[in-house]
Amino acid sequence: MGPVWVILPTYNEAENLEMAASAVLEALDEAAPRAHHLLVVDDASPDGTGSIADGLARAHGGAVEVLHRRRKEGLGRAYLAGFARALDGAAELVIEMDADLSHDPADLRRLLAAAGTADLVLGSRYVPGGQVLGWGPLRRALSRGGCRYAQVVLGLDVRDLTGGFKCFRREVLEGIDLPSVRSQGYGFQVELTYRAVLRGFRVREVPIVFRDRRAGRSKMSWWIALEAAWRVPQIRVRDGV
Repeated sequence: MGPVWVILPTYNEAENLEMAASAVLEALDEAAPRAHHLLVVDDASPDGTGSIADGLARAHGGAVEVLHRRRKEGLGRAYLAGFARALDGAAELVIEMDADLSHDPADLRRLLAAAGTADLVLGSRYVPGGQVLGWGPLRRALSRGGCRYAQVVLGLDVRDLTGGFKCFRREVLEGIDLPSVRSQGYGFQVELTYRAVLRGFRVREVPIVFRDRRAGRSKMSWWIALEAAWRVPQIRVRDGV
């Protein structure tokens, strides 16, 4: 297994970051002991998240790096900046996950193991064995409905298209033309998976249990959901065959 980079995008995650980073590093020590790196991408959080991240970098030496961005530009832009840095850093596997502990760091081992036979591994809430805890009926319906809508419009046999826990082989990120990605939020996640499928990369879903954030405020909004809804047909027109 080559170098593994985990990217944590942050905006006002001061209450969660230390615990999340420690759990991620512990999991990586077991799953990828020879070469791993945690990259925190902070969008100028006003709550001091960036300073906490800098402290983690000092405490953990070369295992933790912080990318400070000048302003909040959205999840998609943060991940694109993180992907670019990881590729420059010789990453072979790049993992994206939430910094609020909604994604269990203990699942990193299973995603990395699945990457042995897949190019893109999705931590999936909606395959057998997957689950969502802590959401109300409306948010559950919105999430499942959004995934189903994207499935139908794009003609994909992928259950969880909007999830943000993914492991990419380097070749996927290099092959899907990242600079041309325009979507944000859920649409960003859909677009990356769609491009990977179109280019013939092997995609595998691994069941995960998703838990609502332990602290802080959710970044979910109606605008994010609406943006995904109108972006999906555009994705097909622009990228489809």
